[in-house]
Amino acid sequence: MPNSDSPNVVLSGSLAFDYIMTFPGSFGDHILPEKAHVLSVSFLFDTLQRLRGGIAGNIAYSLALLGERPAVIGAGGADFADYRAALEQLGVDLSHVVTVDDLLTGSSFMQSDLAGNQIAGFYPGASVRAADLSISPLARGARFGLVGATTLEAMRRHADEIADAGANLIYDPSQQCVSLSAEDLNAGIDRAWMVVGSDYEFAMIERKTGRSIADIAAHVPVTVVTFGAQGSEIYADGAVTRIPIAPPQQVVDPTGGGDAYRAGLIKGLLLGLPLDVCGRMGALSATYAIEKYGTQEHTYTPEAFLQRFDSTFPENAGAVPIAALGSPAPRHD
Repeated sequence: MPNSDSPNVVLSGSLAFDYIMTFPGSFGDHILPEKAHVLSVSFLFDTLQRLRGGIAGNIAYSLALLGERPAVIGAGGADFADYRAALEQLGVDLSHVVTVDDLLTGSSFMQSDLAGNQIAGFYPGASVRAADLSISPLARGARFGLVGATTLEAMRRHADEIADAGANLIYDPSQQCVSLSAEDLNAGIDRAWMVVGSDYEFAMIERKTGRSIADIAAHVPVTVVTFGAQGSEIYADGAVTRIPIAPPQQVVDPTGGGDAYRAGLIKGLLLGLPLDVCGRMGALSATYAIEKYGTQEHTYTPEAFLQRFDSTFPENAGAVPIAALGSPAPRHD
């Protein structure tokens, strides 16, 4: 049974070091669609950094900034100690993240352009051990359990375990839409309380499964589609709520914006706020991330977040109480 020590949110997804490279232009200007069958391109990047990242780590980081104490399940490598210490200092529960001494932590190679386009590659490293871990004990006490991109085996197991435990499953296949089979995607969607992804990812899902956004929204209580600089849409109860972006002061690196969006959205849902407010919390959380180079380099206080929220979305000013962001959302189990 849930108790006061149970996390509101459990996260299954990659833990990785991001090698983030930025191209000072647009990939689209250098790709010839008519030659895609013999694609051969090379980009000269003007920046490269190695920073903490990974789907689960990124979402956990922004949730912690918003007062939550999420629990993460997964595996880090022999080089994971500093990463672990950084998240634990914020209050993230990593007690279910094992250290695999004979492997390195997974690595993401993120190539972004100034238009927000991204080409990514992922080496799982220690994440291959994540599928050996059961998320059931954590999920039984949680309100939401998110399954994000990691190894296919871990995604299959943890999606089923979260749903079986009675937590609301947030299915977020993201970059793994390319590798997941139609059977896997359908299984995750069918058990989900929410499906979230970019418009490109939903197009990939439709190509593989034949299920459009409308089809998924008719089956799943909440469906969230992100459009980058064009905002997002939330489908629920037969209606579509359009969410604008929170205008950035500057776009430094789009990597990690989607993960931060998910954190803000989830925090709003935990607080029981209307979907238009939840989506705007996600939008602002995403904007903080893209204003910094790296996925876990942004920071803010609850006061700063709410001041910016109220000024960015005056129609929703006062909708988020300051006390709600200083600690985990209250439980009503």
